[in-house]
Amino acid sequence: MQPWIAKLRDFVEIPSVTGAENHYADALARELSSRGCAVERQVVAEGRFNVLARRGVPRVIFCTHLDTVPPYFGSREDAEFVHGRGSCDAKGPAVAMLAAAEALVRDGEDRIGFLFTVGEETDSAGAALANARLAEPWQPAYTIVGEPTENRFVGAHKGVFKAKLVASGVAGHSSQNVGPSAVHELVHVLEKLLAGSYGSHPLLGPGTLNVGTVQGGVAANVVADRAEASLLLRAVEPPEVTESRIRACLGAHVALELVMKNYGPTEFCVPEGETPIPVAFGTDAPHLKRWGTPLLYGPGRILDAHTDHERVSKRSLELAAATYAKTARDLLARLDATPDARPNGS
Repeated sequence: MQPWIAKLRDFVEIPSVTGAENHYADALARELSSRGCAVERQVVAEGRFNVLARRGVPRVIFCTHLDTVPPYFGSREDAEFVHGRGSCDAKGPAVAMLAAAEALVRDGEDRIGFLFTVGEETDSAGAALANARLAEPWQPAYTIVGEPTENRFVGAHKGVFKAKLVASGVAGHSSQNVGPSAVHELVHVLEKLLAGSYGSHPLLGPGTLNVGTVQGGVAANVVADRAEASLLLRAVEPPEVTESRIRACLGAHVALELVMKNYGPTEFCVPEGETPIPVAFGTDAPHLKRWGTPLLYGPGRILDAHTDHERVSKRSLELAAATYAKTARDLLARLDATPDARPNGS
């Protein structure tokens, strides 16, 4: 596994914060091309592109994202871990997938492909485009999504409902009976929302709401004419149900503005004999409906992702590479056994 550890460090040394993924994407494309894959750079926006690579006609896809959260910091290594931005989210999964594919190809298997997407950390624009443009010769039946799951298969993850509340009021001197105050109106709505219930899921538990930012007004002695709050709900219900719950708490002076990337909970295929776990974080999977039945698994801990101490254990990477290879073999064997059957969710 040591050559792949070195490769991971090389990848971590390439900054790929969302919006600036191109150098890392190029490095992956060169790596895949050197290993005999047909590689496509799928342009998402100027200077940004997904990387698609395949051997033959892909039925099982390895998928993870190219972008990382800021700020960038480089790699280091000790006896147990590789440290650095992206080491577990999600360059570690990418390297484990490359190692798994190497083993599969060595055994003569060519029905595999790769999809590396831009923008997963923000709007999943890369996944959405890949979904819209799926075409021959790609025939994905299963897509294995790589995220830090502590080497356990995920049964479901919560959805995301992201929105902004905008309150309007009438500016005036706070000594006078004027208004309404946009800040006061917004606070009343937020109080209702935070006391609300957002459904429950048998594996995921309750939906949870976070009020991320609140801003408004100009001074303590001025009645506010405008105020805003950002919301992110980890949803266990369809977006339309979540939206109706939020709208029921609004007042006459508070409007709801939706933000792209709203989706309900996503369920995953879990290999036989594995105990599924729930996770609260989101992935590109909800935006890849045409890419077959999804699985979610990867090395590293979500508790280390997005932190100033991001890291992934070498043992976790080795186990992930072996598990990715075994899972792909089992899925392809399942397809061979039922060649005319479409997998559930494809």
